[in-house]
Amino acid sequence: MSDQVELRDVGPADLEVFFAQEQDPEAARRSRFSPRERDTFMTHWTTKVLGEPTVFVQAVTVDGELAGNFVAWWAEGRRFIGYWLGRQFWGRGIGTRALALFLEREKARPLHADPYLGNTGSVRLLEKHGFRRTETVWYAENEHVMLVLDEDR
Repeated sequence: MSDQVELRDVGPADLEVFFAQEQDPEAARRSRFSPRERDTFMTHWTTKVLGEPTVFVQAVTVDGELAGNFVAWWAEGRRFIGYWLGRQFWGRGIGTRALALFLEREKARPLHADPYLGNTGSVRLLEKHGFRRTETVWYAENEHVMLVLDEDR
């Protein structure tokens, strides 16, 4: 296996894989993101992700296999980025390569991210690509770090 990482547009069939990835208990623990019920997940993706013209989303593939996704959206006047990769794709440099490709296509700067502070792999991934820590934010009882990719990056 060559681990050839590519991005492509998301299709309706991809949502089943994304839903299954979100249900992974270890991914939920690391991200501090609670998995949604299927109907809630599908409604969110069809209306707020794929149905919203200001959202930019790309599927990540590895050797042609769907591995996850990267998404950029507007919230409170700031552009945010988020991503999700299936566990079998962790620790292989796939996130690093996929984020580099995504940042070539997503041109908005500054670009913000707010991973759970304890998700050190995610924080490291963002910092490796030039995101810098700006503050700590709390979502319920979970501490997250706000990172920003400045306009000159």
